[in-house]
Amino acid sequence: MCDSVSGPPKATQRRTAVDETAVKINGEWSWLYAAIDLNTKVILDVALFKRHGTDPAAAFLHGVCEKHDCSETMFLADDFGHRTAFSRLGLNGPVDDTDRNLIEKWSRTFKMRANRFHNSWVGSRLSVRK
Repeated sequence: MCDSVSGPPKATQRRTAVDETAVKINGEWSWLYAAIDLNTKVILDVALFKRHGTDPAAAFLHGVCEKHDCSETMFLADDFGHRTAFSRLGLNGPVDDTDRNLIEKWSRTFKMRANRFHNSWVGSRLSVRK
C-alpha cells in the first residue's frame, strides 16, 4: 500500500515593513533605516545614513536583499523615498500604513530608549549599528 504524500508546504509571502527615523549622534542628525519581518517580528537589518531619501532607501533595501531572499517579499513602506527605491530594485512595495505599525512602534521604542539614557546618542556610527 502506498501512502499518499502531498508536496512540501509552501511558505507564505514574507511581509517586511521598512522605515527610517532621524537620530542624533554626537550632535549630528543621521537617519536610521530598519526592516522588520512582520510574520516573525525579526529585525532583518538596520543601517545608518547621513541623509534620507531615495538613494539611501535604495542602498538600504539592496543591502537587505543581499542578506535575505527577497524574491517573495512584499515590502510595506510609507510614501517617501522607498517607493522609487522599490521601483529601481524591482521590488514589490505597496503603500500600507496599517500593517506598518510594527516598525513605527519599533522606531519610537528605539528613540525612547536612547533618549532615556542620553540626551543625544554618544558614540560612533558603528556603535549605533551594533
